[in-house]
Amino acid sequence: MFCKIAGGQIPARKVHEDDEILAFHDINPARPVHLLVIPRRHITSLATATEADVPVLGRMLAIANRLASEQGSPDGFRVIINTGRIGHQEVQHLHAHIVGGPEPVGPMLKRI
Repeated sequence: MFCKIAGGQIPARKVHEDDEILAFHDINPARPVHLLVIPRRHITSLATATEADVPVLGRMLAIANRLASEQGSPDGFRVIINTGRIGHQEVQHLHAHIVGGPEPVGPMLKRI
């Protein structure tokens, strides 16, 4: 699905795009600010990323602050990259969730 969004076959509310990266609003937001940042080139997950992917992964993180601030979360945000079954990765295309808003995001994980 994300490859089709990156290729322009599925519409998205884009907030950033360049030759390597696309960022857009999540269609089912969990917070007032909920963006997805993806590499245009298909990388399945962090589990399959290689040293060759370091530049695009770094750029994904480097633009996160600007995007979060521009979209309404200037006082901080959380970056989440779900990986594999245990990490609850639902779409098999690496993506970073940028979540935030005017209120604190809350605890990161439930305590067990």
